[in-house]
Amino acid sequence: MFDKLIVFFESIDPVAGALLATTFTWLLTAAGAALVFLFRDMKRSVLDGMLGFTGGVMVAASFWSLLAPAIEMSDGEGFVKVMPAFIGFGLGAAFLFGLDRLLPHLHINFKESRAEGVQTDWHRTTLLVLAITLHNIPEGLAVGVLFGGVAAGIPEASIAGAVILALGIGIQNFPEGIAVSMPLRRQGMSRRKSFWYGQLSAIVEPAAGVLGAMAVSFFTPVLPYALAFAAGAMIYVVVEEVIPETQQDKYTDIATLGFIGGFMVMMSLDVALG
Repeated sequence: MFDKLIVFFESIDPVAGALLATTFTWLLTAAGAALVFLFRDMKRSVLDGMLGFTGGVMVAASFWSLLAPAIEMSDGEGFVKVMPAFIGFGLGAAFLFGLDRLLPHLHINFKESRAEGVQTDWHRTTLLVLAITLHNIPEGLAVGVLFGGVAAGIPEASIAGAVILALGIGIQNFPEGIAVSMPLRRQGMSRRKSFWYGQLSAIVEPAAGVLGAMAVSFFTPVLPYALAFAAGAMIYVVVEEVIPETQQDKYTDIATLGFIGGFMVMMSLDVALG
């Protein structure tokens, strides 16, 4: 099955492949958000475990799918070889830091008084969706950058690696959709609106994926920097957003186990299938 999937992606334009792959990750977010039509609420322990799982997948993907290939494809030895990954990683974190300071948003388990970014009178729901949208930008970018590397003909970039990354991100997007829609439903929002906002949070992924693929395919030398940039942005999201959200209640151990599980799943996918 996986081999057939790889053959299919190898037969189409890599930029189109990036669009399809990131559309898949968005659809899995929508599938998770759709559970709001079946359940009104979900235990906080389950939600924290899912968020922990999301963080584990993102950290594992940052190393196995992004940083390691970025270092491998860089020229030179010692500090010279690691410098593109060093610079790209720092720039990715700085980019998310800037967005975090400018764009008004509110993390899922935080009170409205703890909204971040510039002050605004926007509704709590809008702030919640913007927080998850920030989370999804580096995910879509990471998938697109790998497909762009394939388009540029770089040996270290492979369709298999790009598809595995999309699969891993899609897997963690499913519980992410639940983690957005369920709290909105619990606050009294209708099922339809809760689903709408839950899936809307990942709509940015296809756009980020296509932009990443096009940028790398037109300017090949940027690939190791771009891979590390996506990794830095993803790690920033995990440390600044995902982990703190799981530490707001009494289920920190469950969230930690979820994180470990997510890391193991993504590591296994990348090593076994890549």
